[in-house]
Amino acid sequence: MNGLPAALTAEAVKSVAARVVRAASLFIVVGISVLATTLTWAANRGNEQVLAQLGPAADLAGWDRLLGVAAQVTAAGALLGFGVVLSWAIGREFADGTIAGLYGLPVSRASIALAKLVVHLCWTVLVGVLLTAALLLVGLLLGLGPLDSAAASGLARQFVLTVLSGGLALPAAWAATLGRGLLAGVAATIAIIVVAQVAVVAGSGAWLPLAAPALWAIRPDSVSGAQVALALTVPALFTLATVRAWRRLELDR
Repeated sequence: MNGLPAALTAEAVKSVAARVVRAASLFIVVGISVLATTLTWAANRGNEQVLAQLGPAADLAGWDRLLGVAAQVTAAGALLGFGVVLSWAIGREFADGTIAGLYGLPVSRASIALAKLVVHLCWTVLVGVLLTAALLLVGLLLGLGPLDSAAASGLARQFVLTVLSGGLALPAAWAATLGRGLLAGVAATIAIIVVAQVAVVAGSGAWLPLAAPALWAIRPDSVSGAQVALALTVPALFTLATVRAWRRLELDR
């Protein structure tokens, strides 16, 4: 693609300097860690109100309970944070009026869109590493026992869930493009969260790409590898859709 390296550099610099990205990183890493710690601590002390809200994680113990709680919070909280930042990355070009200037650059609009999505993916991987490390520290501080193979597998699933949550937020980029602003992307993110939650309650979440990763992270034996792999179709399809929308973008529509 024409000018992709230059676009990647420019988008990476903007992302590093953006307050919204730093705030979202803090919200995801610290917020999820604190909430998982608080809920696990209360559940371990037999708080019936908390146990009633933990769903499948209420029947778990030790590292499994902590990571089960973290997975539930990540499924909604991380997806919301990723979706808001991605909506900002796309929507700000329209809100700030900078989209018109992109037509005069030697870099194609498709390259710019792809660069935004690649930088977003790199950011989700970094957030995944930080959140997984934070949960490891939390587990040790709570005295959940040594880090055995089962706990290590749970932490690995938490990392994968975080990265997949970033991928599942990609419809927000497409929506922000079509809606020419941030709000459309945020609305799409909220819709994704609602659909995933409804599917889980209805008992059909394992076959829904939007919900399968969270179910797999909590109870890996309840979701097959094929069902988890279906989640990869969401970022793949919406990457293509977003890049195509930017390639065909016209300011008078």
